[in-house]
Amino acid sequence: MSDQAQNGAAPVANGPQFSVEKIYIKDVSFEAPNAPAVFNEQGQPQLQMNLNQRVQRLNDTAFEVVLGVTLTCTVNEKTAYLAEVQQAGVFGLAGFDENVLDAMLGTHCPNVLYPYVRQTIGDLIQAGGFPPFLLQPINFDALYAEGLRQRAQQGDLANSETAGNA
Repeated sequence: MSDQAQNGAAPVANGPQFSVEKIYIKDVSFEAPNAPAVFNEQGQPQLQMNLNQRVQRLNDTAFEVVLGVTLTCTVNEKTAYLAEVQQAGVFGLAGFDENVLDAMLGTHCPNVLYPYVRQTIGDLIQAGGFPPFLLQPINFDALYAEGLRQRAQQGDLANSETAGNA
């Protein structure tokens, strides 16, 4: 029996490791610039959502991922509300090759953060006096794949421009 097993310590895990170290709101904003008049507006609300993501390496195994969502609601071309949330997390990732690490940061981490963004935006909208709103699920795997495709296309374009200038 090994010394680790005898003293009760867990054996060191082999292979890739993922952990959620901290989840927090980095920035939040809610505006209802046309309240209270907007509450009397008749018409179909128009919603526009913008989604963005930032990744910052904190050290060899820690990364901050920030998922930003901006939701704008207009009624009759007047802004009813604007809700912005930057939900962040510190994630520990060790033992992944670069491609898998990139995919984890681009898909798995946003999937962890999204329910928090969704809840915060819903709470803000309701606290602002508007009917409850629930953001629909997002397929981060598909968004990541599209981003890879666009990067590859841009790389091909840059390579062909360079070759054309030679």
